[in-house]
Amino acid sequence: MPFLLAYSMGDSPAGPDGSEAAVRGLLRNNGLTIGTTVHDGARHPSFPVSLLVEAGQAVVSMPLLNAQCPVPPEWLEAAEERGNAYFIFTTRPWPTATPGRPVSEGELEEFAGAEETLTAAAHCLLPIRRIRS
Repeated sequence: MPFLLAYSMGDSPAGPDGSEAAVRGLLRNNGLTIGTTVHDGARHPSFPVSLLVEAGQAVVSMPLLNAQCPVPPEWLEAAEERGNAYFIFTTRPWPTATPGRPVSEGELEEFAGAEETLTAAAHCLLPIRRIRS
């Protein structure tokens, strides 16, 4: 299952608690619940989160937020096969991750697999969209 994880660095002027509150508000304002519910973007035509995959990049968009990242060939292959990807947006800050620096598999497992990360997150199944030619 290809997945994407979004998180805050916890570096807002209001600190980690302020970052967590801001992400929580963003998710709530977009109708996303935090916890165990999995929102299926394919079932709702006006779903506020979308995933565009093009030229080795994944772009997640929602009101007030766009995030783009390169994805490895195996991620692209899995996404193409399934037609969707699992998106987790956690309110839990990850202050030790550095933008542009890959994290080790162990670091990713430790953060992404932690109960406090998963229960503080919105979970979405997003259909893969492509640029139409």
